[in-house]
Amino acid sequence: MILIGLLGILHLGFMYLEMFAPKALQAKSFGMPLAFVTQLNAQVALKNQGIYNGALGVVLLLSLWLLSGSGQIATLRLLAGFVIVVGVYGGATVTKKIYGLQALPGALALISLFF
Repeated sequence: MILIGLLGILHLGFMYLEMFAPKALQAKSFGMPLAFVTQLNAQVALKNQGIYNGALGVVLLLSLWLLSGSGQIATLRLLAGFVIVVGVYGGATVTKKIYGLQALPGALALISLFF
């Protein structure tokens, strides 16, 4: 449950980076040119992605608090699976760092839910 809590907090951090961080930090964090990140369409896309990461983080954390028993475990496994899928896709399409920052924590959290 600690790993799930950390995963939720991590996704709130991703939301901050994508929605509210300075553009220079966004460019550095995502390995994108600053000239690209400052474009309006790139900002809209980052903020849209940030909403999804924030929602995922909130749902992970709320699932720890509001659910219990087998329903909680099934929900958390599903959410951790989503994190892995998103992390693998992001690692393949944006930057390899996402494999370690998102997919790996999701996989560790998912594995922990089977023990």
